[in-house]
Amino acid sequence: MSGRRRAYPQPQYAAGAPGGAATPPAFGQPPQPQGQYQQPMNGQQPYGADQLQNQFQQLNVGATNPAYQQPGADQFQATPQLSYDPYHPQPQAGVYGQGMGGVPPSAAAGGAAPAAPASGVSGYGGAYGQPNNIAAGIQYNALYTTDLSRDLPPPIVELSFQPPPITLPDTTTLIPGSKTANASPEYFRSTLNVVPNSGSLLKKSKLPLAIVVKPYNALKIEDENVPVTCDTTISRCRRCRGYINPFVTLAENGRRWRCNFCNLLNDIPSAFDYDEISGQVRNKFDRVELNHAVVEFIAPKEYMARVPQPIVYVFIIDVSVHAVQSGLTGTITRTILESLDRIPNVNKTARVAFIGVDSNLHYIKFNEGLEGTEVLVVADTEEPFLPSPSGLLVNLDENREPIEKLLLDFPSFFESTTNQGFALGPALKAGHKLISNVGGKLVCFGATLPNVGEGKLSLRDEASVAGKAKEAKALLTPADSFYKSFAVTCNSSQVTVDLFLTSAGYQDVATLSNLPRYTAGQTHFYPAWTSNKYEDVAKLSKEVGDHLSQDIALEAVLRVRGSTGMRMSSFYGNFFNRSSDLCSFPTFPRDQSYLIEVAIEETINKPIVCFQAAVLHSTSFGERRIRVMNLALPTSSKLVDVYASADQLAITNYFTHKAIEKALSSSLPEARDFITSKVVDILNVYRKELVAGNVSGASPLQISTNLRMLPLLLLCLTKNLAFRSDRVPSDHRAAALNNLGSLPIPHLINSIYPTVYSLHNMPDACGLEDTETDVVLPEPINDTKTSWENYGLYLIDNGSELFLWVSGNVVPGLIHDVFGTENLYEITTGKTELPEYSIEESEFNYRVRQIINKIREQKDSVIWKNLYVVVGASSNEPIEISQQRDLMALRMWASSCLVEDKTGSEPSYRDFLTSLKTKVQ
Repeated sequence: MSGRRRAYPQPQYAAGAPGGAATPPAFGQPPQPQGQYQQPMNGQQPYGADQLQNQFQQLNVGATNPAYQQPGADQFQATPQLSYDPYHPQPQAGVYGQGMGGVPPSAAAGGAAPAAPASGVSGYGGAYGQPNNIAAGIQYNALYTTDLSRDLPPPIVELSFQPPPITLPDTTTLIPGSKTANASPEYFRSTLNVVPNSGSLLKKSKLPLAIVVKPYNALKIEDENVPVTCDTTISRCRRCRGYINPFVTLAENGRRWRCNFCNLLNDIPSAFDYDEISGQVRNKFDRVELNHAVVEFIAPKEYMARVPQPIVYVFIIDVSVHAVQSGLTGTITRTILESLDRIPNVNKTARVAFIGVDSNLHYIKFNEGLEGTEVLVVADTEEPFLPSPSGLLVNLDENREPIEKLLLDFPSFFESTTNQGFALGPALKAGHKLISNVGGKLVCFGATLPNVGEGKLSLRDEASVAGKAKEAKALLTPADSFYKSFAVTCNSSQVTVDLFLTSAGYQDVATLSNLPRYTAGQTHFYPAWTSNKYEDVAKLSKEVGDHLSQDIALEAVLRVRGSTGMRMSSFYGNFFNRSSDLCSFPTFPRDQSYLIEVAIEETINKPIVCFQAAVLHSTSFGERRIRVMNLALPTSSKLVDVYASADQLAITNYFTHKAIEKALSSSLPEARDFITSKVVDILNVYRKELVAGNVSGASPLQISTNLRMLPLLLLCLTKNLAFRSDRVPSDHRAAALNNLGSLPIPHLINSIYPTVYSLHNMPDACGLEDTETDVVLPEPINDTKTSWENYGLYLIDNGSELFLWVSGNVVPGLIHDVFGTENLYEITTGKTELPEYSIEESEFNYRVRQIINKIREQKDSVIWKNLYVVVGASSNEPIEISQQRDLMALRMWASSCLVEDKTGSEPSYRDFLTSLKTKVQ
């Protein structure tokens, strides 16, 4: 093969026939790049530059049409530009959202022209993402209206935008104009970036008020850049216990500070003006807690109930015949062996234990200081006991050689087993006994339905209830109360349970997932896993290795505070509510997020409200710390301000949690109806309250531009594996519900609305490293087959898998460059990896693999995405190929990611909008 760019002989198609001439881009959409694999038009002139020029002249209405000029633009030009803020970028011409000057977003995408500013808007001179130019008062985001029916295809680029900017006066912060005082959306974000000043206004808006908290945005401490205090001096409010932060005010010549939550005056510690290390006077205004929104305090002794404990892992490994034959036992022991150096163990205090489980419990006893191990078998699963007072839980560093030897030999202990039992409940209780005085993690690997002892489970009758209203109650609720009650016991003992489930059959994920849910762990599900498949082994090994290597926080609690009048009313995520507002985490994972619903209990008279989340924890290197995150938001008594600053992605996260709650407490149909009803409610409020001049029966389907992706996202949520009405195996549905309830917002949105890349016509820079040595990705396209060519190559990322779709009429040259063959039906389909060619052998293969590898890189998640190659149908497809059920199933699975189209019994986005018009009264 050659890296030189080649011209490919390509089939010809009649104009208008399937796979024929490329169509012009849709109005409002940029032209598609003409890549080397673009299908030629049969003797026709390509969509010409003149046509494109005319189209973009129509689009660029902001520069030529006075109707779209922003009032006050001349004053705005005279205003000095604000300094750059990475979380609230300044507007740039022609781009909606974080940067749009001159062109209203609805007009830029072919939507409705902006209405005149609604009464009560604090100025009108900025598009969404740009503060208005008003001399006095808080400058809220301006409101623009979009007609959803005309805004097609939906502008998916907005899914990667930052939330609407939070506009605060410079005097809000102790250090005027500070750009680091408000938390980044990666850590702390609100569904509303202007808070209603009363509960009645919030209720009237039909929008939720909730806070999304993600205390850590990377698996490793070194991948974050969170400032740490220089000493152990911590100043907190005497009344509400809030931590001093950039939004407090000083009084009495800087000797006291006024709490921004409850307004109480507090003394400033004398140590604030003194550097303990150098012994010299220091400026208190240089302290990180007064300058940064996210900061870590080093806690003094009074914050410790006991000395910080070491990291402890108890590995509970299925050694039944199913686990041994599938290869789980051997794969896991080898993976643990390869991950020993990655376990956080800076202080050399990490401790480990191993328990093999079938119908008996097989404890591994280490003869500390000596070579060799013993296997102690306990057959009593009714009252499991520890067979030895020592040698079961040992120091990893001091016993490294015998641990390595054990992991090498462990699979051979059970290679001839015929035992079909799996006493998970007794094994969990044994593991808990082993570490309950210390705390730590029970990491469980199972390939079998628990069928022995306490917590024994059995098959449920899926066939009789699948697709019916009682499906959720019969299949998705716990079958045995042991798992929740035991999880609560673990939480109180600072023990987390993590599950890795790999059964080819039913495993009752709905019941078992209660263990991680209430202990701040996670359920990892690998259906039909087998060690005979390299890709299966790679995924499990990669995820287990990354899970063991993350810098978890130990013995943690989370509390969120708000200004007077705000109450944290509901909490969602994997943890246990120890009291009304205290969330308990035996170990705090770094790859999950949490949502807290906020109630407004009294009228808020202040222009600003503040929120603060604090995580008290022990680090993996034995230091007690408090991570504190701060967020300040403006308030308003006007509905227009609330809508103009609503965060559509955070709102989607909120409704996802509420829909999960509805599904588990009622039924899946009620959960889907709930999602749709919320869209209708919001559209009704907007129509009646914010565009009141247009209330005729034929009025357009309008919503504020910053919320125009919300109906699409909520429709796509009903099509997710967790909620879809089609028949779904209960384990798969339960695993999907569990994931939706713990995923951070970017991963949640990717799971709801998969990202699709067109590879055959991507720009030449894509797949290669740019000047910052980062691989350039193509721009995503809409999730609909109408944007596809039947000679194209497409990559779909649904958050947990990657699909490489090879269209049925793809040109042979492209197949050759990617797969090394020109025969479409010689390609290996299903779960696989691409052949590896150097950039000199095949530049295109290299670029595609680089893109796949870049998508797989996730610093804040342990998920490794398997690649599935899918060959699309073609007119000359061999009969024996078209009749293969596996290929058809694979196509249906990949096609279900195209969520703008009709999928199963769920409507397309266009049909959904039509149905919404009939429901909006």
